[in-house]
Amino acid sequence: MKKILFALALTVCAIATSQAQTKIGHVKSQTLLDTMPSRKAAIKEIKEIEAAGLKELRDMDSAVQVAYKTYLDKRSGYSPTVDQYEQQRIQRMQQALEDRQQQIDQQLQVMTQEMNAVILDRVKKAVNIVATAKKFNYIIDESTTLYSAGGVDVTNEVIVELLKLEAEVKKTR
Repeated sequence: MKKILFALALTVCAIATSQAQTKIGHVKSQTLLDTMPSRKAAIKEIKEIEAAGLKELRDMDSAVQVAYKTYLDKRSGYSPTVDQYEQQRIQRMQQALEDRQQQIDQQLQVMTQEMNAVILDRVKKAVNIVATAKKFNYIIDESTTLYSAGGVDVTNEVIVELLKLEAEVKKTR
């Protein structure tokens, strides 16, 4: 019986020791992202491209509307062959507008994904630098944590590393 109690006490001490060695930190990911100049530049660039795409689509839509109005105004004087030709022409214009809208949407999605991948890679690198330097086992994002009763907020330390990484990237360009 004494051996069982001793083994149990030894197990409890081993578990407590192993848990005491686990260091957990946390960051506010939105704060990290908001402080990155490269992310701000990427958002601005995407918005500019999106605005240019919207202008292009509005111009194409205006051309379709003008062609349709012209068609309606002159329709009574068209022969059946010309009427069919004009209808098909307007349908092709409308289809080109829809196709271009899909192309622009796809291009924006690809650009956003590519830019986000670079930004998130930089955030991970900065978190890794801080985790290694401070010997953390885990660093979690506060926004995705359901419950936390501890840990160390390392957001500011990660921001410092992020800004260093951003400066390095800026120098190489």
